[in-house]
Amino acid sequence: MFCLNVRGGTLLQGAKAAIYSIIQIEFAERFPKVISQKAKYALRALVALARAGDSMMIGEIAEAERIPRKFLEQILLELKHHGIVMSKRGKFGGYALLAPAAQITFGAVLRIIDGPIAPLPCLSRIAYRRCADCRAEEECEIRRVFARVATSARDVLDRTSIADAVAAPEPVEAGAA
Repeated sequence: MFCLNVRGGTLLQGAKAAIYSIIQIEFAERFPKVISQKAKYALRALVALARAGDSMMIGEIAEAERIPRKFLEQILLELKHHGIVMSKRGKFGGYALLAPAAQITFGAVLRIIDGPIAPLPCLSRIAYRRCADCRAEEECEIRRVFARVATSARDVLDRTSIADAVAAPEPVEAGAA
C-alpha cells in the first residue's frame, strides 16, 4: 500500500501508509468539514482578486494563494457562470471580479460551490429533505438546536462580503471554534 503524505509531500509505504490513511479517515469522520476545500479555494481566489483591484492571470492567483492551477480553472469557470467573475482575453487578460467585492457574500459563494448551508437536511432552504430517522420534525430537539446554529451561520455568511474580509482582518485564535 502507498499513501502520499500531503503535508510533507512524502510517499509512505506499507504499514505507515495504512496507519496514515486510517488516521485521515478517523479525523474526517470525527471532525467533518464545515466547508469544502474547493469553497476555501474559491473564497481565497476572490479575496486575491479583490485585493488586486484589477484582473489577474490564473497562474498568478494559483501561485499567490497556493491553489492547484487546474482546480482553480474549474472554480473560476463555475464562478464565471454565476456572474461573480469575468474573464478577459489577451495580453492583459485574466480574471477579475464582475460584481463589486462588497456585493459578493461568503454565503453566496458557499451556496454556489458547496450547495445548501445547513447542518441537517431537514433545515435546508433549497434542498430540503426530511431526516430518515425523524418521527416528528416539530418535536425534534436536535432540529431545534441546529436550526439556531443554521440561522446564526447563514446570518454571518450572508452579511459578510469579500470586501469585509479584505478590509478588516480580525485575528482568530487557534481552536476558537
